Amino acid sequence: MTSTSAEFAALAPYGWDDSWSDAFAPYTADGLLPGRVVRVDRGQCDVMTAGGVVRADTAFVTPHDPMRVVCTGDWVAVEPGGSPRYVRAYLPRRTAFVRSTSSKRSDGQILAANVDHAVVAVSLAVELDLGRVERFLALAWESGAQPVVVLTKADLVPDPVTLAHLVQDVETTAPGVPVLTVSALHDEGLDVLAALVGSGTSVLLGQSGAGKSTLANALVGDDVMDVRAARDVDGKGRHTTTTRNLIALPTGGVLIDTPGLRGVGLYDAESGVGQVFAEIEELAGRCRFHDCAHESEPDCAVRFAVEDGVLPARRLDSYRKLMRENQWIVAKTDARVRAELRREWKRKGADGRAAMEAKRGRWT
Repeated sequence: MTSTSAEFAALAPYGWDDSWSDAFAPYTADGLLPGRVVRVDRGQCDVMTAGGVVRADTAFVTPHDPMRVVCTGDWVAVEPGGSPRYVRAYLPRRTAFVRSTSSKRSDGQILAANVDHAVVAVSLAVELDLGRVERFLALAWESGAQPVVVLTKADLVPDPVTLAHLVQDVETTAPGVPVLTVSALHDEGLDVLAALVGSGTSVLLGQSGAGKSTLANALVGDDVMDVRAARDVDGKGRHTTTTRNLIALPTGGVLIDTPGLRGVGLYDAESGVGQVFAEIEELAGRCRFHDCAHESEPDCAVRFAVEDGVLPARRLDSYRKLMRENQWIVAKTDARVRAELRREWKRKGADGRAAMEAKRGRWT
């Protein structure tokens, strides 16, 4: 084995494979080293190379476009030495978990790159917010990763019947997604989760207090992440994780722990929303009109399903909300979508005026 091959092999625990090696080939001739970003902080990043972690500056790969900045999980080409040492390029991403930065802006923020599993941690210490679970799942599907929902703190729901109902509610909310129950305190369910994330790269997502850092410590087998108790009042915790950190797991696989997310705005995630609400998308194919809004149109299969009790009304409301939000974000940067939305608003306005005129005609 050549020295270069040996160096590449040392990166295998962090996800290096033949495809990454091929993508990096042009940088080998320039004397650059491959590495994976394990942490980013204010224009600097920690990069895991074959020789260990090095600190590097990202000035050469920090454009004005926030979608193209270096983030945790990226594979990069870094200088072999120097002070400061610079990242010169990053390899094309296989997947990227992106959210909008603010409800009033259309910028995207990349939370993690090259992720295979998006693990959404949901605490059972508080009432389930199924709408938030759907929001996380839409972003996860859109990223290209396989979502997984982990219901944490299962020991706080001692009644097995109640726990089964909660799991069923989440499974209905997350079609096609594995739903696991875990108690890190009692070491229950962790073996199933460890097996699932034992290959590839997984990112831990969820609100503060969901137990992400506790899960990370349990999977690593050491107290690598700071943990603080959540408030008893609402189950929320402080941001014990303040940056995104990439950790190689002892049983295989790589884990990215993220800070608790208060805001989870969609960012061009129409496909992801469609996968979360796959049953609604399937029903929509049976509507009379291909552009049915599932509101007042005749022969709407979606509304019929709600009326028959087949589709929960909450699911349809959540679907409409996320689709509207996603359209608004896309319209900020897409003139065609803006024009379509204006036409839709005008149509609805005309329908409303016509309905009012019809009512006045009946009253006179």
